Amino acid sequence: MENDLRAFWMPFTANRQFKKNPRMFVAADGMYYQTSDGRQVLDGTAGMWCCNAGHNRPKITEAIGKQAKELDYAPAFQMGHSKVFELANRLVELAPEGIDHAFFTNSGSESVDTALKIAIAYHRANGEGQRTRLIGRERGYHGVNFGGISVGGIVNNRRFFGSLLNGVDHLPDTHIPEKNAFTRGQPEFGVERADALEKIIALHGADTVAAVIVEPMAGSTGVLMPPKGYLERLREITRKHGILLIFDEVITGFGRLGSNFAAQHFGVTPDLMTTAKGLTNGVIPMGAVLCSAKIHDVFMTGPEHLIELFHGYTYSGNPIASAAGLATLETYQDEGLFENAANLSSYWEDAMHSLRGLPHVIDIRNMGLIGAVELEPMADEPTKRAFQAFLDAYDQGLLIRTTGDIIALSPPLMINKQQIDELFETLSSVLKGLQ
Repeated sequence: MENDLRAFWMPFTANRQFKKNPRMFVAADGMYYQTSDGRQVLDGTAGMWCCNAGHNRPKITEAIGKQAKELDYAPAFQMGHSKVFELANRLVELAPEGIDHAFFTNSGSESVDTALKIAIAYHRANGEGQRTRLIGRERGYHGVNFGGISVGGIVNNRRFFGSLLNGVDHLPDTHIPEKNAFTRGQPEFGVERADALEKIIALHGADTVAAVIVEPMAGSTGVLMPPKGYLERLREITRKHGILLIFDEVITGFGRLGSNFAAQHFGVTPDLMTTAKGLTNGVIPMGAVLCSAKIHDVFMTGPEHLIELFHGYTYSGNPIASAAGLATLETYQDEGLFENAANLSSYWEDAMHSLRGLPHVIDIRNMGLIGAVELEPMADEPTKRAFQAFLDAYDQGLLIRTTGDIIALSPPLMINKQQIDELFETLSSVLKGLQ
């Protein structure tokens, strides 16, 4: 390698293993990456859940270049530019009815912390400043900032970083393998796990709780589907007690389940939604918090010269990111990619479940164009079997993701049946070769 690999401390990576045998991408186009040794690798994960439109999409790359020449940066505080307002309007058009405003960030992690801050500030502005308690969920993933890992429930993401935020509780997760293994779509069992929210509320008092945050479908923890009626029950309980409901749609937003957002797929509208990833097709960092007018308008009181919310980022609504976002949304629409995901969901489901019965496979889960294959862990060596599958798949020309001993799949929404067949033929070969 011409480059010295020592200086870069890679995120969420076994650094020593990688640097002994690097896996380097040098180009990407459509559904495929190209490696430094000239091989094509089918993208089975949309990059990192984010390249929903595929790679090297001309409308997006052209928009970025054009915007960089016209207006490379504009201050986000007390100044504006036209594209960020246009993008906000487009987003609320895609969102469920009642979601009317967008606050821009630079990542899913920033979107989560922003949504949590807005929720607490909303109650304070509404005369209920005692509402500061936040409720997340076990096995939830909400990014890596302190707010996100506090409400998140993945152990290794939390255990090394001290006491985190105070006043945070967690709902039980919705993974019930003894009853729901190999379910297609939403599982039948588990709606009662939402009732744990009532117990947490009773323990602390409803008037102390600001918000509940969940992924409508948990992604990074291993693709866990909400049981039938579960999200509806959370919405019912939060509404009854005046608690805000936040959906983390960083993964599920922008067509992953065949609809604009998971909120529409499940027919449950939260008070706030966090987004990122597919917003700009992963090409440039950007996120957004979408919220109801009920929340936004509480802040819009007092003298007009005063700042209403003391929060934001240097790059909130960056012009180049805004241009990328607009071009991404146009690409989704022009090519009917959300519709493609919906139309292929049954074919994808059958392909996923064709892996049942292969060595070490103990569960399969799927919805839209997303899925998980859970493997039996090696004795005394958890995660090793799935990591070996990741390495073997890469060697055979397929990119997958693993979390623990779970293989996660989420291809670009431009995938076709032939590429689905290619993906699962390769993965089947990988699974058959595992020890």
